[in-house]
Amino acid sequence: MVATHAPVLSTRALNRATLERQLLLSRSAVSAKEAVGGLVGLQAQNTRPPYFQLFARLEGFDPADLSALMESREVVRIVTLRSTIHTHTAEDALTLRPLVQQARDRELNMFRRGLTGVDLDRLATLARELVEERPRTMKELRESLLPHWPDADPRALAVAARCRLPLVQVTPRGQWGRSGQVALTTAEHWLDRPSEQVASPDDTVLRYLGAFGPASVMDMQRWAGLTRMREVFERLRPRLTTFRDEGGTELFDLPDAPRPDPATPAPPRFLPEFDNVLLGHADRTRVIPPEFKGRNGVGNQSYGTVLVDGFLAALWRLDETADEATVTVQALGTLTPAARDEITQEAVEMLTVMSTATAYDVRFATFIDFGG
Repeated sequence: MVATHAPVLSTRALNRATLERQLLLSRSAVSAKEAVGGLVGLQAQNTRPPYFQLFARLEGFDPADLSALMESREVVRIVTLRSTIHTHTAEDALTLRPLVQQARDRELNMFRRGLTGVDLDRLATLARELVEERPRTMKELRESLLPHWPDADPRALAVAARCRLPLVQVTPRGQWGRSGQVALTTAEHWLDRPSEQVASPDDTVLRYLGAFGPASVMDMQRWAGLTRMREVFERLRPRLTTFRDEGGTELFDLPDAPRPDPATPAPPRFLPEFDNVLLGHADRTRVIPPEFKGRNGVGNQSYGTVLVDGFLAALWRLDETADEATVTVQALGTLTPAARDEITQEAVEMLTVMSTATAYDVRFATFIDFGG
């Protein structure tokens, strides 16, 4: 039950608290690895967004920093939170992945009709042997498993392997400036260490609040793709402080976590598709104004977004040739001349780091075609 005496935090106060913890209120001097761990992973449905996420958050970020961490296997690409691909530290890959197994089981249930008669334990054993012999694509997994269960749905067999095992995408997939198809092996094999103890739900809640708080139980559940976390919050209640949002929802937070003055300036930031700051809450009004709800993507497609004064204000797209890089910005509302100037400056700074082109252009358009 929400305590009626709990202080109320305005939407703007929640915005500034979240931006501060997401390293978006001012760029941080922490290392790329520290940022990946502190943010509890970077959404990585596509290969380039983690790099743009870190550029928006870190001082002096060089894409080679994250790429080197992938090469040295200090960070990996693995399906975890919300059953989506994230870039995690090696430690989190080994501990968070088993924590969210219930979500992977729910995904597997969607394919149960194609798995009639399949011994899932045996499938997991066979799949582990295959991917630890050498990294395999999903196609190779399907083709190798199908002879054991010829009446099963081939796609379901590969999905079952992915759901039952902690599979990481091996490099060069995900490295900056390189390409590679998705090839999978187990986290234990790739990282050359055994599975570690499953991440504690209590510790994970505390880490979530440190990166996304103040937040509700539903917020955390939506971020993680987990259910029935209320009892964890209740167990932690003596260690937490509570607030209410303007709608009366109870919010939990770490007592000493930063909650900046709502008037603190927030510079423009270019965020790539699937940035967790836009996905880390059930109630996303702290970053997405109600009038722009649903404007940052369609279906499973997410767009690049621009934060102005801390809130979603525009969409963006990057087009590159060998010689020129062009950022096109589509305002969702009205941008002041000062905001347009600040956006342009931020775009140019981004391009000087994130593009090898020798010429840059920043354009404002009334419509961006994201279908290409």
